[in-house]
Amino acid sequence: MAELPWSSPSVQLGEAGPARQVGLRLRPPFPAYLAGIALPLTANRVAATAALRVLWLGPDEWLLVADGEAPELLPRLERAVAGRRAAVDDLSSSRAIIDVRGSGARDLFAAGCGLDLHPRVFGPGQCAQTLLARVPVILDQLDASPHYRVLVRRSVARWLVDWMIDAATGLG
Repeated sequence: MAELPWSSPSVQLGEAGPARQVGLRLRPPFPAYLAGIALPLTANRVAATAALRVLWLGPDEWLLVADGEAPELLPRLERAVAGRRAAVDDLSSSRAIIDVRGSGARDLFAAGCGLDLHPRVFGPGQCAQTLLARVPVILDQLDASPHYRVLVRRSVARWLVDWMIDAATGLG
């Protein structure tokens, strides 16, 4: 990726530390908790604890993002879904996670994303799969400052960071 961290007066970009990313596909009925982990059952919502974020990606799909290596997460989920029609996959190597924060973050996203990220529509605890500069990404809003995480395939992460730096530089 381009040189990170990077900042302007209104936008700060950084690479998130190591994170375990686990994809979960599960056929109904859906439990509210799986292996003691809350699953958001409402579209584009996030269930979060201090070290784990569970993003609703589709009617039967979630992405679990744990800070650090979290080696117990994958086997814990595999045991919890044993005997069910489900899939649990380690996706940690497939995506980079870019931290985006600052007062100009929404303007940066508006330059390349069609989602309405106004605070009354999209706020902390929400996520969405969308296109940013024509690149498929997952946006996850962590707090109202605003602070986002952009999850993007590693193969295009460098290009997207370069685009974000270029777009943020033009914000003024």
